Amino acid sequence: MLSLLCTFSWQELRQHPWRHGAAVLAVMLGVALAFAVHLINNSALDEFAQAARSVGGQSDLELRAVQGSFDEALFARVARTPGVALAAPVLDIGSAIQTPQGLRPLRVLGVDALVLPALAPDLMPQPSAAHASRWALLSPGQVFLNPAAQRLTAAAPTLQLQSGRQWHSVVVAGSVRASGPALAVMDIGAAQELFDRQGQLSRIDLRLQPGVSREALARTLQAAPDWPQGVTVAVPDNSPAQIGNLSRAYRVNLTVLALMALFTGAFLVFSVLSLSVAKRAQQFALLGVLGLGARARLALVLWESLALGLVGSGAGLALGTALAALALRLLGGDLGGGFFAGAAPDLQFSAGAALVYGALGVAAALAGGWWPARRAQQLPPAQTLKGLGSQGPQRSGPGLSLVLIVAGAALTQAPPVAGIPLAAYVAIGLLLVGGITALPGLIGLLLGQLAPRLARQTLPLLALERARRQRDTAAVAVSGVVASLSLAVALTVMVASFRDSVSQWLDQLLPADLYVRSAVLSSSHDPVFFSPQLVEAATQLPGVRQVQAQRWVPLPLQASLPPVALLARELGDPARSLPLTTTALPVPPGQIGLFVSEAVVDLHGARVGQPFPLFDQAFRPLARKEYASSATFFVAGVWRDYARQSGAIAMDLAAFQRLTGDGRTNDLALWLTQPDTAPAVQQALQALAPELALEFGSAAQIRARSLKIFDRSFAVTTWLQAVAIAIGLFGVAASFSAQVLARRKEFGLLAHLGLTRRQIQTVVALEGLAWTTLGALAGLGLGLLVSVVLVHVVNPQSFHWTMTLMVPWLKLLALCLAVVLAGTVTAWLAARAAAAQDAVLAVKEDW
Repeated sequence: MLSLLCTFSWQELRQHPWRHGAAVLAVMLGVALAFAVHLINNSALDEFAQAARSVGGQSDLELRAVQGSFDEALFARVARTPGVALAAPVLDIGSAIQTPQGLRPLRVLGVDALVLPALAPDLMPQPSAAHASRWALLSPGQVFLNPAAQRLTAAAPTLQLQSGRQWHSVVVAGSVRASGPALAVMDIGAAQELFDRQGQLSRIDLRLQPGVSREALARTLQAAPDWPQGVTVAVPDNSPAQIGNLSRAYRVNLTVLALMALFTGAFLVFSVLSLSVAKRAQQFALLGVLGLGARARLALVLWESLALGLVGSGAGLALGTALAALALRLLGGDLGGGFFAGAAPDLQFSAGAALVYGALGVAAALAGGWWPARRAQQLPPAQTLKGLGSQGPQRSGPGLSLVLIVAGAALTQAPPVAGIPLAAYVAIGLLLVGGITALPGLIGLLLGQLAPRLARQTLPLLALERARRQRDTAAVAVSGVVASLSLAVALTVMVASFRDSVSQWLDQLLPADLYVRSAVLSSSHDPVFFSPQLVEAATQLPGVRQVQAQRWVPLPLQASLPPVALLARELGDPARSLPLTTTALPVPPGQIGLFVSEAVVDLHGARVGQPFPLFDQAFRPLARKEYASSATFFVAGVWRDYARQSGAIAMDLAAFQRLTGDGRTNDLALWLTQPDTAPAVQQALQALAPELALEFGSAAQIRARSLKIFDRSFAVTTWLQAVAIAIGLFGVAASFSAQVLARRKEFGLLAHLGLTRRQIQTVVALEGLAWTTLGALAGLGLGLLVSVVLVHVVNPQSFHWTMTLMVPWLKLLALCLAVVLAGTVTAWLAARAAAAQDAVLAVKEDW
């Protein structure tokens, strides 16, 4: 076998290097894109986990306010509790620094350096040589930066930290080992004084004595009658696992999109090897006569496809590693999903993942080579040597196609597995393969209907009849472009549907003229509030017709998932203020109505028309003592929320303030008497709160910014789609060129019958037009079918939101016309080269 590969197969490769190179390139790009996406996501997730461990430390329990801070008097009480070995106070502040690239967020942690070695060693300050004093850790106005903050500040000796509208100067006294986004550590007393947070804490980390139960101690603390409202006791933050669970669907979907190029590459390998086997049919027959058995011919072609797969996979792994390293350096760890925004991880190479993705590339090449290998195995040697054996792929009936399509349709009804729509992905693959195997029948049917209409036009009829009678060969030629075009059409429809749904969602959620929030880049544990007095004063400003306030609270419903966003706002008529997917139900007397997003239904089991016990329990720390046990909540409706994949719950602001006794808010929406009064209203609002840095935005500005973020999020999808289309078009070029070269005798015969070279080129170009037009129609039809699965199955199962199907016909028409034009031009150029040969020499083998 090795000798045949080194002689027989090597000669084929030497004669047509570019054709086999196209197959290798397709496998290489597919493996490279998928492996690069895997490395980027895994590196970002690993960096995020390391950062969470560094900042969160090694505590057994964590006391934290549901939102904001709490009185530090609780620290002394908890530290004396039996069973507590060590207690560490922490003040977590969201700040910002000015850099050459603009305002950038900086998280500031105020800590007690005396207990850090035992609880959070990565946060232990390391003074620089210029600040080596033993008191540097406790000195006011001194900070210690982690590597990300050092890169952000370019090793500046001093910094300006933002606090509201004020800027505070601090000295960079050293560093900390903590990884992750930009972080500054300073003494907790100095932080309280610098940011005017005297007597406040964000959390308390507890190390328990050996043998003490965490759950029992947590229940004991919270059961105290004077336990402060809004303070929870729980196990330390499990954000790495939460983000891993939440981002799993996004990461898997992105990997599947990257493997789209490999899927297309498999069809290109199939096309290249099918044409190669057809061209070498008599050579295979001669080898059969000389003693090479059918199984050996099968093995020979499979070894050829294996060689293509090994070379393509090896090159793809190297290219994927380089792409991942470049992307991590230039773009960080975020590929558009927003889960790892701001992360700048180092590349984490995985040999196991490399083996998996390399094996996928080899498997794709072997799958593409299986049918050509079977064709080589089934060749009748004697008949083929006489020129009587069929050199095209065997024709199959529509039964297999129907079975695959029906099976794919059935799998769309299957539930997701661990939050991943695995059955839907298999369904898409079955639909594509079923549609592609039906291509010969489709080509014969459509061209058979068209042939009688061209009976009096010689050249079009000649092209049409050959395309119809060689429909199996045509199916081989356009299979790659049908696969890539159908996936491109499906993604185009899905993205357009999503963007249109987001646009309509923004229109309904942004009815006001002006929106106001704090400009400070604060964290969820360090929010900036608007007082009730400020809201009341805003309603009295000249030019303001109406003001609506909103309160946002992160509410943990399950420890394994990120908190949901509780939005307390004036609901009025929910059908007008929220994009409901169901009719709003009347709320039973004595209960509080909730409107949950689709993610809350899928992830947390909320059901319309039923109570929500998970929310009852999670809301209890926020409620006043008299309402903590009596308040019950009722799910009155479901709404679409494209901004918070972890889920959102809307409730009436008045009910929230009554239950919690907290009248503070985070955001304001203002309706103006005249739109041109917006600048004056902004100045008046800022004058009402001189201590706050406010950010203003009109509905149009927020809408434009949101859609820009949407487009940036799907930029990676667009690039993956473009690569797949390019591979498919390259496959068309390779297929047509190979077929035209194999038809030299046919062109010589046509020349002897009186056709000029231009007429022969026209015939081949018309064949290319017919084949690629049918391929484009098939790709369009399959793509629309797959888009229905993506919109109505994959997206709801992966991201827990629904959307309305919207077909961008102009984009799809342009995409199909580009494919048809490329295929036609390729066929014409290939025919031009073949028709240039002497007609007599072309048919000399028949003498």
